[in-house]
Amino acid sequence: MTSKHKLINNISGWIVFAISATVYLLTIEPTASFWDCGEFISSAYKLEVGHPPGAPFFMLVGNFFTQFARDTSQVAMMVNIMSALMSAFTILFLFWTITHLTSKLIIKDKGDAPSLAKTIVIIASGAVGALVYTFSDTFWFSAVEGEVYAFSSMLTALVFWLILKWEDNAHKAHSDKWLVLIAYVMGLSIGVHLLNLLCIPAIVLVYYFKNNENATWKGAIKSLLVSFGLIIILMWGVIPGFTKLGGWFELLFVNSFGLQFNSGLFFYLFILVATIAWGLFETISAKGKPRRAKAALFATLALTGVLFIGGSPWLWIILLAVGAYFVFKSKLMSLRLINLSISCLMVILIGFSAYAIIPIRSSANPPLDLNSPVDIFSLGSYLNREQYGETPLIHGTTYASQIERDANGTAVIDGERVSYKRVIKASPEQKDRYEKTTSPRYKYTNTMLIPRMHSNPNNPSFRNHIIGYERWGGVTDPNSKPTLWQNMKYMFGYQFNYMYWRYFMWNFSGRQNDLQGDGGMTKGNWITG
Repeated sequence: MTSKHKLINNISGWIVFAISATVYLLTIEPTASFWDCGEFISSAYKLEVGHPPGAPFFMLVGNFFTQFARDTSQVAMMVNIMSALMSAFTILFLFWTITHLTSKLIIKDKGDAPSLAKTIVIIASGAVGALVYTFSDTFWFSAVEGEVYAFSSMLTALVFWLILKWEDNAHKAHSDKWLVLIAYVMGLSIGVHLLNLLCIPAIVLVYYFKNNENATWKGAIKSLLVSFGLIIILMWGVIPGFTKLGGWFELLFVNSFGLQFNSGLFFYLFILVATIAWGLFETISAKGKPRRAKAALFATLALTGVLFIGGSPWLWIILLAVGAYFVFKSKLMSLRLINLSISCLMVILIGFSAYAIIPIRSSANPPLDLNSPVDIFSLGSYLNREQYGETPLIHGTTYASQIERDANGTAVIDGERVSYKRVIKASPEQKDRYEKTTSPRYKYTNTMLIPRMHSNPNNPSFRNHIIGYERWGGVTDPNSKPTLWQNMKYMFGYQFNYMYWRYFMWNFSGRQNDLQGDGGMTKGNWITG
């Protein structure tokens, strides 16, 4: 791509950005919208603690925008302006992504100067694609209110644009800096919304096709499996693992050693930082040794929680063994890859460290302090969204499930949930201590595979849910367990069709009206023409 074409591409992108920003700024909500917007605006304005799992990076950036409000009546509008600008940047990165991919399709040699006709095709493709998304129903809706989705969309668009920048420069020295930057943005995005992690499969595929000229379907499928593994590592390894390992150190230092609250957490952070620094030193220093570098990588993986997924010690032993074998025996483990892996983990944690603001602000007892996550244990519960309960995905309860009871009528317990809380001291001389609390996990009847209809009879809306189950799932007896066919019918008819396809068609076909859908023919459906 020539410098002239790059200039045209850059200017065109900023023009599209200006168009979308103007549209969004002219149509923003002047105050708080429905649902979570008021909470997000309040948490940004005064750095208060919103509902789990929180959005600390959104809060920090939103707080910056609220500083421009003349008085409190403009605070909500400033946060809405932030969403409008973030959405406009999403359109900018989308434009550049489309033009990049279009250029690869119609320009055979990277060094060739595109003709005028090809330049028009490339720029027009980017403009059409970006502007269609600009005016799509869902994106425009989120662009003008104080919610996290506009910010999350921008980070997603930025991350995919960055992998294309890496793809353009992969043959150059120090091209790994783009991958490290992507990891950092991923870490920041955790503090906005986890949707950004769904960009990982696309990133891994770009990486695979760039490094394999003779790419195959088999290789692409393997790459997708690797990408799913990376999502698991981040969602069930790093995010909960940080609080899990920090909690172990905290219990040891406070309950066993008799030290103050947070002493174990600070020691854990010190060990983690020292291990990362050791690994980086071993990979960049002339005195570094490959075996020591591998040991540092293994220790970093363990300390970040990657090798402690789940709650089973047997699973941890297996993961530790597999991790050790891969790190020490794999021929792929060059010093460059070790350095890149440790660097990416480090910047992910730096981005994730925005979550420190949650316990810091919670300890100040702000007016909005949901769940009061003041220590590493309550923060872990906060991040894991434990207040919402567990939704059965693969196997679990149905609407007909009841607590199983033995012959004596006693509820059958199928395990317990363990948590730790600070002991309220009776006097200042009393040592800090955490108290272990447990709650039973009951065994239920009428469980099944892939349960889609699992509303609890104790739910105040249960009667309405049953009406939905009857309509979309074909349920005839609300007291008996649904069949697998009824579950599948409900999943495809309601969850896939009504709750996904309907919204999708709002954006790319047409929206009937702005009335909330209730399944009827005249409210909130999609239309053609």
